[in-house]
Amino acid sequence: MTPVKLPIDPFLKPNLTTKLLGVGLVLTIIFILIALFSPLLQAIGMIQDPTDILSNYPLQAPSSAHWFGTNVRGYDVFSRTLFGARAALSVVFLATGLSLVIGVPLGLISGYLGGKIDRVLLFIMDTLYTLPGLLLSVALAFVLGRGILNVAIAVSIAYIPQYFRVVRNQTASVKNELFIEAARAIGATPGRILSKYLFFNVVQSVPVLFTLNAADAILVLGGLGFLGLGLPEEVPEWGHDLKEALADLSTGIWWTTLFPGLAMTTMVVGLSLLGEGLSEILNPLSRKG
Repeated sequence: MTPVKLPIDPFLKPNLTTKLLGVGLVLTIIFILIALFSPLLQAIGMIQDPTDILSNYPLQAPSSAHWFGTNVRGYDVFSRTLFGARAALSVVFLATGLSLVIGVPLGLISGYLGGKIDRVLLFIMDTLYTLPGLLLSVALAFVLGRGILNVAIAVSIAYIPQYFRVVRNQTASVKNELFIEAARAIGATPGRILSKYLFFNVVQSVPVLFTLNAADAILVLGGLGFLGLGLPEEVPEWGHDLKEALADLSTGIWWTTLFPGLAMTTMVVGLSLLGEGLSEILNPLSRKG
């Protein structure tokens, strides 16, 4: 008897997208683990204190004592590169979290209620959306000053309209569905409709937007640090380290720029691949287009 071969969904087969998603997930997890365990590695003596400038000679080339060398101030580049991941993730997740917490509820309210509230919120968000994100972040960082919370607020303001527009448009298209009409008919309050019936039906794209915004926020944070508007100088941060290392390139000192720049690039690539892969999985219609 010949066995019957069942048809296989081609979307379940491993393809380039799922492989890139795996690469992005692995890279993101690696940086999260680095950020979590860097203080422990310092405590047990495996890496140096990233703020210690008295124990090292400046501008030492990579060696067994200093795997990534030292910079112009005598900081160990390896430890600062690892701790830079901690600073980046702290700001990035706080910034994207703030924009999500503000943008998603406003999008739900605007899309569901409509009318004058919708027009006012659309005007405000469209105004913010037309402003260049980096320029807006630079202006706010200059006003608010340095610090993790201040920088996170400065970075997050550019992402709020993105969450608002995505959720608002989804809510406006779903609010007239039969299950929403049925909820109204049985006396469900607007708050209950928004939280129980609408929320989980309109946030499918939010995880994708979150990861892509996180990748962009790392670049914005690096730009603020390069301009001297990011975190305090004693906090290891890739953008600030690149700013201090810029003058080293003309003298042939490459390691002070290579490793922080490579870490920033790798983290951005990992989050971008993760976001694109999630987009393919959470939005199946895009795979058939």
